[in-house]
Amino acid sequence: MSNNNDKDLMPFEIASRGKLFIVAAPSGGGKGTLLRRVLKTVPNLSYSVSFTTRPPREGELHGRDYFFVTVEKFEKMKEDGEFLEYALVHENYYGTSQAIVELELSSGRDVVLEIDVQGAALVREKQPEAIGIFILPPSFEILRERLERRGTDDEEILQVRLENARGEVERYKEFDFIIINDSIEIASTQLASIFYADRASCERQKELAKLILKSFTK
Repeated sequence: MSNNNDKDLMPFEIASRGKLFIVAAPSGGGKGTLLRRVLKTVPNLSYSVSFTTRPPREGELHGRDYFFVTVEKFEKMKEDGEFLEYALVHENYYGTSQAIVELELSSGRDVVLEIDVQGAALVREKQPEAIGIFILPPSFEILRERLERRGTDDEEILQVRLENARGEVERYKEFDFIIINDSIEIASTQLASIFYADRASCERQKELAKLILKSFTK
């Protein structure tokens, strides 16, 4: 039987620091597509928008997909130590703002970074508690088909992406979870389940558990 004091005795949420998640994949692996689905269903999950020097693709918006900046602006941010990680990928810079990530984590929100394997390694060096998730395409040929279908690269750049992918997939062992992106529905469900499972871990639930245990005290 419940009473009006139940919410005081058994709160469902306790303000705490959020958790950092890294989602990486070779170019064309589908990490962006999966994250867009997951962000619509998993509450209290913040997507860290990266800075880049590459020009926006059709349909991309500044501040939503990336912060599109000049090389000069990016290099100034780099010199000022504003990046949690940054990398030169396919002749363009990409970087994650340390201040933005810290603000979200401090507010109690989980933060997900959509970055390449180079950036993932740099983040894990600085924040080893971050959880790494690698999105693996089901085969090399399917990855090629997806990149060709995307139609954003000329043949030379396409071949560079494919050649880089051969080395990137070898680094899956550096991550905590692997999701094979064969079915978007299944893969996005698996990705969401990782966020939910971590929130149910003993480490993250212990403060709430302590409060609940007080209700069992005579």
